[in-house]
Amino acid sequence: MTPASCRWPRGGVEARGMTVVLIGTAGAAGVLARYGFSLLSPSPWATCAINVLGSLLLGILVHAGRDLAPEVRDALGVGLLGGFTTFSTFSVQAVMESDSGAPGAAALYVIASVGFGLAAAAAGFYGARAL
Repeated sequence: MTPASCRWPRGGVEARGMTVVLIGTAGAAGVLARYGFSLLSPSPWATCAINVLGSLLLGILVHAGRDLAPEVRDALGVGLLGGFTTFSTFSVQAVMESDSGAPGAAALYVIASVGFGLAAAAAGFYGARAL
């Protein structure tokens, strides 16, 4: 017997097939949107803006999307916004900024990214709830 958290959702893998396709397709769109956005300004601050925007949109989705089908919520949240935002790039850019002799700029980048990201997620969530 396995714990409930380790079991496949009801209906098994076959029933989740369309959800997987939707998440993958939306994820590809999110990655391409991030790439296009980063071409506008190839700097750590573009990544900060992407992550803050993604946090805002996910905050909105968590509340406003509660009436959407679970497959749609997963496609938008896990796929599109998961592909759009990027923790790994944020982390590496902070390390590279520090390594290049700008530890103060790296610290500001980290503080701004996390602080504005949390604020944006809260604004999206509570803003959607207020509507």
